[in-house]
Amino acid sequence: MHRRIITPGALAAASLMLAIPASAASYSPGAPGIGDPYYPDYGNGGYDVSHYDLRLQYQPATDELAGTATILARTTQDLSSFDLDFLLDVSEVRVNGAKASFATSGQHELVVTPKAPLAKDTPITVVVRYSGVPSTKSAYGFNTWHRTPDGAVAADEPEAAWWWFPSNDHPLDKATYDVSVAVPDGTQAISNGTLQSTSSKLGWTRYNWRENKPQATYLATLAVGRFDITTSTSEGGVPVVNAYSKDLGDNDGAARASVERTGELVDWLSGYFGPYPFSSAGGYVPNTTTGYALETQTRVYYSPKQFANGSNTSVVVHELAHQWYGDSVSLKGWKDIWINEGFARYAQWLWSEHEGEGTTQQLADYVYASHPADDAFWTVKPGDPGADNQFDIAVYDRGALAVQALRNAVGDDAFFAILKGWPQTHAYGNASVADFQAYAEQVSGKSLSSLFDTWLFQPTKPAAPAARSASIAKTAAAPAQPRSWKKIEATNDVHGHGEQ
Repeated sequence: MHRRIITPGALAAASLMLAIPASAASYSPGAPGIGDPYYPDYGNGGYDVSHYDLRLQYQPATDELAGTATILARTTQDLSSFDLDFLLDVSEVRVNGAKASFATSGQHELVVTPKAPLAKDTPITVVVRYSGVPSTKSAYGFNTWHRTPDGAVAADEPEAAWWWFPSNDHPLDKATYDVSVAVPDGTQAISNGTLQSTSSKLGWTRYNWRENKPQATYLATLAVGRFDITTSTSEGGVPVVNAYSKDLGDNDGAARASVERTGELVDWLSGYFGPYPFSSAGGYVPNTTTGYALETQTRVYYSPKQFANGSNTSVVVHELAHQWYGDSVSLKGWKDIWINEGFARYAQWLWSEHEGEGTTQQLADYVYASHPADDAFWTVKPGDPGADNQFDIAVYDRGALAVQALRNAVGDDAFFAILKGWPQTHAYGNASVADFQAYAEQVSGKSLSSLFDTWLFQPTKPAAPAARSASIAKTAAAPAQPRSWKKIEATNDVHGHGEQ
């Protein structure tokens, strides 16, 4: 254990002991985890971050990353020490200008002991100087830093930050970001938000990105490589920045035919979810061998494999829906993943209906009928699936079934008011499944506890009468497969996990 308490002075000297304020006894180490039962060691206790300023230099040829992270935070308890989640090699840490001692602990903890204890509710500035080769670092048997032929990518869920910046790595502690990256001339650095400026000096080009809205650590992304970058503005006024590796090969055309529709799809989703919550939108497609996409805030990560069978607007809809459901409104705990994935999947169903390839009800009927009662699909509880099942297909498909059941229970007027009102009510914050149920009950004026329990928390297939009452199964005949199903199904591995 790395818990230790700093005590000033020579402890043997009684006179010095008498001089220590009684309140010093209240100083204790911040917890090494934020308290999420799914991932007990993720995040940290004792402080809340408001801003990350990352000034980095990256050499693609050797995968060497050097950086200085300046972290602005405020203590939430009397602190003798605190943890950061990080894996690279640290050379110096300063807290409020003074050098601090530091040590590693566990699989991914950096324990920082400031020169003097920190009182509760104190603003702190933490500066961490570091370097390393991210691809050589692993924790819990995995690595989420992805090398490419011309660079690297940091994009994964539920963790990716440890490989490139020290952080309080849990969605509960969201912050704004400035990410400044120097790379060799001819190479680009892509990150979240808007590109503030670029400059070149002595063979290096520095890219300065800013995300001015609160962002969860796993949604921060970095991509370095040789990209073709396109810029545009949606009809609704949202700036769009997309980037494509120059060596995508046969997948290049399909990737562009999908991702270049980002502006159109942002505007379309705004009709359901309300105004787009960020200063820019877009996506990037690096030349990676991974198979997933991830809703990295404002700049979605797409694997080329998502487009191996042609254009795929459905996956773009899924990831853009997350900008409202998951990014602007983030989960309180990882057990609340349904609010992210159930609604992003439902957005795909809405897009299917828009494209005339199957209504949301037809898709719901098809999913319900496709899984017999003894299918393990029904044993996963989308409202609290467990860490091992957090990204199980049931969280997506049974999760979307629950959304359709809610729609049928409250009626379209209330349902679409909920769909649009929720992201605005909780904009840039965190919320739980219980919070969503309370909001849906408030808007609809109906008690929904039984419906939520049936569709999200029971490890069994809802009985036919319950399904019929929610209009999920209307006939005994097996429904036909909607035309959109193959496209939706193609996104089933939409998220990567570090364990893979």
